[in-house]
Amino acid sequence: MKRTWRLPESWKIPFLLIASTQLILLDYYRNLTPWYYLDRFLLHLVIPIVFIVFLLRENPSQYGFQLGDWRTGLKIALLSAILIFPAVWLAAHFTPSLSRYYQPQYHPAAPFQLILDLLGWEFLFRGWLLFGLERQFGRHALWMQAVPFAIAHLGKPELETLTTIFGGYFFGWVAWRTRSYLYPVLIHWCIAVAIILASAGRLG
Repeated sequence: MKRTWRLPESWKIPFLLIASTQLILLDYYRNLTPWYYLDRFLLHLVIPIVFIVFLLRENPSQYGFQLGDWRTGLKIALLSAILIFPAVWLAAHFTPSLSRYYQPQYHPAAPFQLILDLLGWEFLFRGWLLFGLERQFGRHALWMQAVPFAIAHLGKPELETLTTIFGGYFFGWVAWRTRSYLYPVLIHWCIAVAIILASAGRLG
């Protein structure tokens, strides 16, 4: 019987880190399509899943690509959304740099585009990196995936960038707790939509 080739176990962590770094850099330097949100979906979700299936020979569900503990996930997402909107409203109104950065991004299709964007963006960090690193590093993977996530925010408003490592840890914890990256997607989507709406003066 012909044996199926797979990436050797000792190569998995180096491959995971190198591939993630290159995908983040490609996202920064290249436009694969005319739509940034489609680029994010392809680079950070489709390509890692291709790697998981055909190089690692594993199931994407092992990397959080599943519903997981949906009851807990929805409860955390709902509670987070309740807390997020007033906090974001305050940040947008008292941090001019935040409003200036996000106000031009307001348009009717933005919430829908963000779904595609964040399905990719979150999988890279809270799926591919978190669960890939967890096997060897345990809960330390929560901080490890938050570091490149924070660095990837360079160029965004200072307040957002400085707090991102803690937000990244929280998103990672939610994914780790529920064994799914989908609930960080919901929370991150609420934050992003709230910031854009508040910056555009649509939240009062």
